[in-house]
Amino acid sequence: MKPWTDADLERLLTNPEHQDNPLLPALEWLQQREQAQRKQLEKLLRIADCSDGIARSQTHELLEQYDKQLRRLEKITRISDRYQHSLMELNEQLKQAAQQDPLTKLANRRLLMARLGEEVERCRRGASPFTLVMLDADHFKRINDDFGHEMGDRALCMMAETIVQQLRGYDLCARWGGEEFLLLLPQTELEQACHIVERVMAAVRGVRLEKEEQLRLSISAGLAMYQPDENVDLTINRADAALIQAKKNGRDQLQIART
Repeated sequence: MKPWTDADLERLLTNPEHQDNPLLPALEWLQQREQAQRKQLEKLLRIADCSDGIARSQTHELLEQYDKQLRRLEKITRISDRYQHSLMELNEQLKQAAQQDPLTKLANRRLLMARLGEEVERCRRGASPFTLVMLDADHFKRINDDFGHEMGDRALCMMAETIVQQLRGYDLCARWGGEEFLLLLPQTELEQACHIVERVMAAVRGVRLEKEEQLRLSISAGLAMYQPDENVDLTINRADAALIQAKKNGRDQLQIART
């Protein structure tokens, strides 16, 4: 049986043959109710379509706002990363400035004393003693007087570079002050330390500065081996006393400190 259509229902209601049918009023009422419900449904569908359009518009707007906020967040993140990188570089520069001699780029006293403290602790735990070597450029005042302070600074930098080149990777060369340098040779006995210092002194003698071929460099050295339970200041003083004796003996030579 095929479904009833609105036209079929309309013909049924207007057919004169059914005018006296007692069910006709009920059928008319059902038709009116169905039409009213249909209009209500159509209205609801229009509202739903409109709401759906509004929802889509709002969703699109929210997505745009989200993308905009995401781009801002990415920009802030990039700025933050650059800022943190700059802070890390600045901290590293400050660390180097706090531990490095500005002229020669060698370790300064602060870094040297920290390393000395570490070496003393190693010795107390049973490690081999370390050796300290005090170095001093010979006749440095004459260099400044004859060639100028700029040449004196260049000579110091060349000596510093030459000294470091002769050391082992775990040795430390620090600028002690003026034209003085202090070498820390970890776990190094006297004989081995003497060989290292003699190699350093020979290398310094071979340094030639551009345009100043007549300028000859040399260094005097005082060597002291750390004694168990000795105050490290005393070790430094013994190396310094040996250096003074080396200068008194004619310079450009190594003197070993007394124990």
